[in-house]
Amino acid sequence: MNVLELSEQEIGRRQSLLELRSMGIDPYPAAEFPTNAFSTEIRENVECGMWNVEGEEEHEVVIAGRMMSRRVMGKASFAELQDSKGRIQVYITRDDICPGDNKDLYNNVFKRLLDIGDFIGVKGKVFRTQTGEISVHASELKLLSKSLKPLPIVKYKDGVAYDKFDDPELRYRQRYVDLVVNEGVKDTFLQRATVIRTLRKVLDEAGYTEVETPTLQMIAGGASARPFITHFNALDQDMYMRIATELYLKRLIVGGFEGVYEIGKNFRNEGMDRNHNPEFTCMELYVQYKDYNWMMSFTEKLLETICIAVNGKPEREIDGNIVSFKAPYRRLPILEAIQEKTGFDCNGKTEEEIRAFCLSKGMDVDETMGKGKLIDELFGEFCEGTFIQPTFITDYPVEMSPLTKMHRSKPGLTERFELMVNGKELANAYSELNDPIDQEERFVEQMKLADKGDDEAMIIDQDFLRALQYGMPPTSGIGIGIDRLVMLMTGKTFIQEVLFFPQMKPEKKIPQSTPAEWAEIGVSEDWVPVLRKAGFNLISNIKDEKPQGLQQKIGDIVKKYKLELQKPSVDEVAEWINKSNEQ
Repeated sequence: MNVLELSEQEIGRRQSLLELRSMGIDPYPAAEFPTNAFSTEIRENVECGMWNVEGEEEHEVVIAGRMMSRRVMGKASFAELQDSKGRIQVYITRDDICPGDNKDLYNNVFKRLLDIGDFIGVKGKVFRTQTGEISVHASELKLLSKSLKPLPIVKYKDGVAYDKFDDPELRYRQRYVDLVVNEGVKDTFLQRATVIRTLRKVLDEAGYTEVETPTLQMIAGGASARPFITHFNALDQDMYMRIATELYLKRLIVGGFEGVYEIGKNFRNEGMDRNHNPEFTCMELYVQYKDYNWMMSFTEKLLETICIAVNGKPEREIDGNIVSFKAPYRRLPILEAIQEKTGFDCNGKTEEEIRAFCLSKGMDVDETMGKGKLIDELFGEFCEGTFIQPTFITDYPVEMSPLTKMHRSKPGLTERFELMVNGKELANAYSELNDPIDQEERFVEQMKLADKGDDEAMIIDQDFLRALQYGMPPTSGIGIGIDRLVMLMTGKTFIQEVLFFPQMKPEKKIPQSTPAEWAEIGVSEDWVPVLRKAGFNLISNIKDEKPQGLQQKIGDIVKKYKLELQKPSVDEVAEWINKSNEQ
């Protein structure tokens, strides 16, 4: 990397790196550094009375982590060490870590060559300072990894925070920094792990089998969504990133499994916003001999269990609302929900009548939308956002549910529910369609929608139809969006807050003229980084510069960074400026 691309702090850290190596200190040692305690364990042992650090009893620990602050006071210093669990203070004295005549480890390494963000290892005894702070009195100190970029450490003055790392785009792009410097971020992801661990535990204890199905699929099936398309070179065939795991999991029910589930990534080539990421985690579960009524009861107990595991109680504050996940939840048919919110009864209405009502309400609908799509749009526009407490929206029209069994007592409807929480869909479940003839007819209807221009309509999966023809037992299935579930359980309002690395737009780059373009006006490649460092990224930037002034700026950078370059003459610089004006 060119030195001109580095900040002054980065240059200083690299110089420290070279000096450490010249002293025979490896800034990136390969050997194991065995620790025996974490910061939180030390505090807990002292605070609960297991370790009496005020008496004669001594407790020696070996800890490691990032140095997050340092206060040097002559021959003694304090540092704050951050490990994977928390932070603890370390007390360091010159003569304790340098018992011999050579005091370089303290005077040069610790005081001068270590930087905030470096990983260090410490061996020492636990004690309380005069102010009562639980600390470790170091007897040994070792550099474990040198940090070459400075962390954005928050500073406080008169109660005001400075240098906060709180820009959302930077936080999401540089999650590794966000996790280090911002309190609570790591806790969110530990809670996410608790959500998934509890979910898996409940399903395993119920006797269901966790499985894996293909991510690359020849047909994007199991949901209505626009897929990502890639190319499989070995087969010379386009493939789809899966939009759902449903059809493969049902094949396993055909094959004789009692219940199967998968927790994995799905991919939908659609928009990004506070509730959607094109790559998302979903859990799908299928259980034989069950129906959607059983699945509603199972789901509400599952979510209550997860909420208690994460929050210690079945309630959670979300967007200022206290949402209760305690079973049971309200159950409301979708057509009744629409009528409740709009006064319009979709039951028995034709596609044209429903479209006319949508248009009368100023909705953006068109001729490509079938009856099911129109009802879905109505529900989304007037109903979905109103359900704050967990609510099962049930009995969807058949046009909206191509993989769902017909309702046993309500013609034209299906045995399907969606779970709404805090105004958003969390889960989607069915009494699964297992009639292969009916399923084929539903697929054909979907293809008609595709012909009308619906790019989210399902494609016929002939192998799945063949599997159904071998016989699938009565089955209930559900899909739960894990990312949204974590948002609810942690009270986060943006999906990016619960994804380690959410999808982002490409980073904006400062427009720059290329070295070849600079060469056209006589600037050699050696001078391009210098001009950029001086703020001249484009050739047009130097058009209005005075030759003497530009030469002075170049000379200042050469001197400051001790570059082995001969400063160009005023005449050479004038020629650059003249040619830039000719372009």
